[in-house]
Amino acid sequence: MASLITIVRNKFLEAIRSVQPQGRWKILVVDEHSQRLLNSVLKRFDILEENVTDIQLLTNYRDPQPEFEAMYLVMPTTQNVDRVIRDFTNRQQYAAAHLFFTEGTRTLSFPPAFGLSEELFQRLTASPAEPYLRALKELFLNFWATEAQTFSLNEPSYFFSIYSPPRTEAAFTAARDRLEEDLRFASKMITNLCITLNEFPFIRYYMPTNHLPLGPLKPNAQTRAPPPPENSSRWRTQLARGSEARAYEAAETEFVTRLLAFMVQNNLEEYKKMNPDFGKLDSRPRGTLIITDRAMDMLAPFVHEFTYQAMANDLLRIENGTNYTYKFQSAVGAYEDKTAILSDADTVWTEVRHMHMREAIDKLMADFNKFLVDNAVFKGEGAANLNDMKEMLANLPQFQEQREKFSLHLSMAQDCMGIFERDKLPLIANVEQCCATGLNADNKTPKGLVEEMVPLLDSREVANMNKVRIVAMYIQYRDGVPDEDRRRLYQHARLTLAEQDAVNALVHLGVRISRAQTDKDRKNRFKHKPSNEEEYELSRFKPALRTVIEDHVADRLESSLFPYVRDAPSAVTQQVSSLRSPPPQTTSLRSQKPAWHRARQPNQVADNKQRIIVFVAGGMTYSEAREVYQLSSTLNKDIFIGSTHVTTPRGIVDDLKVLDLAGAGSKAIPNGLRDVKGGQRPWQAWYDEKYYTQEAAPPPPRQAAPGGGRPQVPGKVIQPSPTPSYQSQSSYSMPQHEVKEKKKKRGLFGF
Repeated sequence: MASLITIVRNKFLEAIRSVQPQGRWKILVVDEHSQRLLNSVLKRFDILEENVTDIQLLTNYRDPQPEFEAMYLVMPTTQNVDRVIRDFTNRQQYAAAHLFFTEGTRTLSFPPAFGLSEELFQRLTASPAEPYLRALKELFLNFWATEAQTFSLNEPSYFFSIYSPPRTEAAFTAARDRLEEDLRFASKMITNLCITLNEFPFIRYYMPTNHLPLGPLKPNAQTRAPPPPENSSRWRTQLARGSEARAYEAAETEFVTRLLAFMVQNNLEEYKKMNPDFGKLDSRPRGTLIITDRAMDMLAPFVHEFTYQAMANDLLRIENGTNYTYKFQSAVGAYEDKTAILSDADTVWTEVRHMHMREAIDKLMADFNKFLVDNAVFKGEGAANLNDMKEMLANLPQFQEQREKFSLHLSMAQDCMGIFERDKLPLIANVEQCCATGLNADNKTPKGLVEEMVPLLDSREVANMNKVRIVAMYIQYRDGVPDEDRRRLYQHARLTLAEQDAVNALVHLGVRISRAQTDKDRKNRFKHKPSNEEEYELSRFKPALRTVIEDHVADRLESSLFPYVRDAPSAVTQQVSSLRSPPPQTTSLRSQKPAWHRARQPNQVADNKQRIIVFVAGGMTYSEAREVYQLSSTLNKDIFIGSTHVTTPRGIVDDLKVLDLAGAGSKAIPNGLRDVKGGQRPWQAWYDEKYYTQEAAPPPPRQAAPGGGRPQVPGKVIQPSPTPSYQSQSSYSMPQHEVKEKKKKRGLFGF
């Protein structure tokens, strides 16, 4: 299947290549957000290779360059439109302007205006910039492609927006307005993904049965419709009870997943009206978008995972899941700090990240030894002749880079295993697996679980973070415990008040933490099923999302638990697509071009598998991402997973600590959730605030040239690049860049 990163990268490159000035060279002008999106999938060199002579930041001062045409890649905000207009008011910044909006503009009509409003469009076309406009297009690329099959909204604050309870009864209205603003934005980014994939999917959403709506959506007198008249209770049918009763009871089904699903459906239908060919692909069956949320499975964030990626992000300090700083041995034998980027560009990482740690270490060692054998010439055996030496020098950078990758991952694996032994994770994980699955290693109901758990809680050698995870999972295993038992658990574990708050906050995600003697067990819709496959004893738990996807493909996922927004696929279509990918489209022999001169490529697979897109509101885990990769292979589907953000065990515990405080003190929003006053704002007003960027300070006035010096020619002055991440001069020519790239060598002999 095609990588999502590759798809987004190609979309950006197609847009850049579509600008073909007569003079060949062009300037790329970006805003800060579009620059970050662009840099996430493309390197600066890749952009400059497309006849781009300079990359400039829209908010910075830029010298007029009327000899070049410019491609603007910006978000459709009022400030950005005004900046484009200003570039051609009383001056000519560039020869022409090709305007590309990273976000969809006027194509989606979600009331109020969605994207660039009609007012802004009229302002732009009636401005002095209009004669210079050569194109105005939207790209629908405002989302983050993080891996080949994962995407993110990069909005960790939405966890608090969805689940934080309003402080007072009067605060429910404002909290709900804020949540609906965030959901509209989230629905827009999910829509961008579907448009980028050219997928018009069926949409299913999670409807919990064991709790009412959470957070601001909790049924409340401030937000729900007034109750029906008292005498209407004798009517039993929904139709007979009248609209008042139905509106009153609707508040009990307004889950965040339902609101989000209907918003995405409306967005896609509006886009389909303006683009009738959207989603039409005869060779690929129509896909499905499954929308769920973090509250569906609160076991997955706490379980110790022992696959490489999940374990590393749990135990090591990896920033944003990608940046890891470790000790690297330099050429002189000294150890120095080095920051590595864990991305799909690292083939060693992609090959082992979903393996169990034991298997990953075995593969890393085997591949590293093979690598040394294949490159024995670099170990001092010398070169037989000048040609051998020339080849050695040519391969030296690649050898050094690959050796660093092996050094990185062997170091990470070693650090993980050291923590595994030091923190008594084998004993902790055994208790966790029993709580998460409800079964012991022999697939029987665990006995003596408390006797195993209490010594771990009492031990001072067990970190409090691990104790919080044990207590949280045990409470879920018991479906709540008496308040006195919970107090004793806290006492054994010696949890701080903040750590107790984290466990208590599970109630805001639908977990029953307190239980009376008369309370009955609630049905678990995602009960663990023993696997017939050989598995590690400490890795028996599988996230509930795996069951959801498998049941959906097998057509046994309950429609009451995951209803469709609109239509559902027919039984025949679903049965055929679940068994195999559809055959390639047949064409007439009369119109078919002969292809016998082309040899069939080995292992070539048609890219026409049915797609499943999963979105987890409130944060997804690395274990859920791993399941998506594995199920793509076993189910023969193209499966993508995305979320508001990716969460780790430490991250979820830290967020739960301040959930009652609306996120105040959290890493995502230290000052807490934003205030919303005066009801919901127009979309453009909220959009402008979200992507607001400060204008850069104007440059200091230039000094007059000395008496005998040559005067500077306006328009030919070379200014330093305003963009810190680029770290190069703003004026650029291809030959100079190639020379600089060749001169940038990273310690040729620094093995």
